[in-house]
Amino acid sequence: MRTTASTFFLAGLTSLAALAACKSGEQTSPTDATPQPASNAAPAAEPARARKPPLVREGGALIRSPSEPALWLADEDQQVVRRIALPADAQNPPVAVKMPGPPAAVLALDDRVLVTVRGIRKTDDPASPYEGPGLLLVMRPDPAAGLVEMGRVELPADAWGLAITPDESTALVTSPWTHAVSAVDLKTLEKRWTLDVPREPRAVVVLPDGKTAYVTHIDRATLSRIDAVDGQARVKDLPFPAAPLRTPPDPARREAATLAYSAVLSPDGARLFVPRHALGAMGESAWNGQNTVDILSTVDESPLAVRAPRWFVMQSKPFQKTLGEFGLEEADPHLTGPAPAQIGEVFVQPRAVVYRKKTRTLLVASEGTDMLVELDALSLEPSLGALRKYDLGVDTNTEDDKPGATRCGAPTGIALSEDEGTAFVFCRSSHDLAIVRLDAFDKRAPYESSPPGIFSLGPDLLPEQAAIGRRLYYNARDWLMSGSFACAGCHPEGRDDGHVWHEDIRENYEQKGKYEPNAMHAFEDKQAFEGFLKGAPRQTPMLAGRVAAFGPYGWKGESPNLKHRVIVGFGLHRWLGGGPLSYSADKTLPRAEAIIAFARQGLVPPPRDHHEKTAEEKRGEELFNDANVGCATCHVPKTDYTNRALVGLGPWAFDKARFDTEMEDDWKFKTPSLLYIAGSAPYYHDGSVATLEELIERNGKRMGHTDHLSKEDRAALVAFLKTL
Repeated sequence: MRTTASTFFLAGLTSLAALAACKSGEQTSPTDATPQPASNAAPAAEPARARKPPLVREGGALIRSPSEPALWLADEDQQVVRRIALPADAQNPPVAVKMPGPPAAVLALDDRVLVTVRGIRKTDDPASPYEGPGLLLVMRPDPAAGLVEMGRVELPADAWGLAITPDESTALVTSPWTHAVSAVDLKTLEKRWTLDVPREPRAVVVLPDGKTAYVTHIDRATLSRIDAVDGQARVKDLPFPAAPLRTPPDPARREAATLAYSAVLSPDGARLFVPRHALGAMGESAWNGQNTVDILSTVDESPLAVRAPRWFVMQSKPFQKTLGEFGLEEADPHLTGPAPAQIGEVFVQPRAVVYRKKTRTLLVASEGTDMLVELDALSLEPSLGALRKYDLGVDTNTEDDKPGATRCGAPTGIALSEDEGTAFVFCRSSHDLAIVRLDAFDKRAPYESSPPGIFSLGPDLLPEQAAIGRRLYYNARDWLMSGSFACAGCHPEGRDDGHVWHEDIRENYEQKGKYEPNAMHAFEDKQAFEGFLKGAPRQTPMLAGRVAAFGPYGWKGESPNLKHRVIVGFGLHRWLGGGPLSYSADKTLPRAEAIIAFARQGLVPPPRDHHEKTAEEKRGEELFNDANVGCATCHVPKTDYTNRALVGLGPWAFDKARFDTEMEDDWKFKTPSLLYIAGSAPYYHDGSVATLEELIERNGKRMGHTDHLSKEDRAALVAFLKTL
């Protein structure tokens, strides 16, 4: 273990605080008490028990109780909260407490358990949509029932992230789909305020002063900072560039960060750690960017790592060798920056993070590789290398492996044992609990790796094929499907990452005049060899609730059905990884069919707000269906607001510095579904429009005819679109 003087100082403060707490709660000893007549003696009062502080102040999928040997698990897919007694024993199965909807996070206090519930589900089907409102449940542990509800607070739909203030008086809750952050008074169980924030807010942490909070977003690098948490709260953007040591000084690249599901403070609150994926970071074979743990100094709100003043081109020898193996040019000036080049992925699709005080390290759940990764919390750039990787799954890079085979699929939540020598990990896609013995980093007792203990949480509620598909959907290790990025990397929870990718399209080698997608990368990459261009813009489409139709699929409708599109994706989602038919059908087809089964039976659509339409929304619906406006001509309401046909948009003013033109100047695109459109900005294939208001304002006669509408009618049309 690495120890400094500050460690002993903090330990001393802890001991003094504990001593003071004991003294403040001192009871008069029996020998000093005044004797009472035996005949009138009342039963002796139980000594007041000191209230135990929560072990963490940020909620998550898995939390250890501060007051009893147990774990609390938010099992979203099965719509229950589970109490898992410790030590986990098959003879003592978890107690499952049914929730009114899918629970997202739990947070255990001394005598209460807080639970965020994404919405109300009126059916037992785990893949059925849920409705608003979101909920914060306050529950009391019960030996028999597991949990008993004490109260609930209605919040904006899709209640997800959770944190409490240091005095335990206020809970903060994020609502991703409705882009809101709310505060709840835990004494009165009343909502104190709700703030509108940019899309997909996820993790929330509160500084030790209890007055300032930071919120991460799943589709951007910039944080939301909330001031005056305890009063008239207000929100502002706080720039927080992604992977500054490895990202060129391009504002678009620095802002391109995704998958910031979690965040954690150092014990003194001086540093904020945010694991995420930096789409703009450079490195060897970085077709989709690089993983990162970015650190914010909360003292002056500056990134701990600062971009270097100069960027330069260096030769990446390992990458040149790879190019040579493909028969391409040996020389490849590859931009990597002045920081050490990251060889391989340290983690993929970070989902949860905890701070291990004993060793001053971070534990990150790597959803895509079925690993728990331990990083140095004192490092300027922790994600450049791992101190230890704990493999929770199995290597699926051999042809003998069954699709989706793993011990622990999609690690989603982490909790530490009391001595921090063991990590408990919730394996979401395989529905297990992994028990991991951690490295003590003690030279006197070298660590010997061993497989994790696996504790089953019961059968999967999905049909077998869809259950396999769930494991594949989150898996980035299966070389038949992707190059170090799973479906969930671009389609988190079946939604979208808000990013515009670059899709390379080239002429078929055997059929001249036929063009097909060949590869994809996050940003333009000017290679020294011929064939890889800047790429055509392709915004990530949303999947959940939009894949019921047979076909066609793809922005150009190039895939006649969903199976074809998934197999095309297997080729696209790897740089230099080969085309869609590079591998035998007996291996690709079962994987594609399983993923499709999960996409249709397991991906849960965002919450719908079923309410009586306002006068403005009704006016917008009339305009939408008006033949003179023409929206419903292509976006047919009866078929999920699309006819799935190709529509010509006419010449397009695209960004020539970043993208290539459409092949053969073809500006026809498949009509997208408008379901859930309000939460899937930006719009168009190239993401060139940021809001629905801007889309309608600039549309003219491109899609229908909106140029003749009044300002009020345009606003009404937007209002209706937001109800879909």
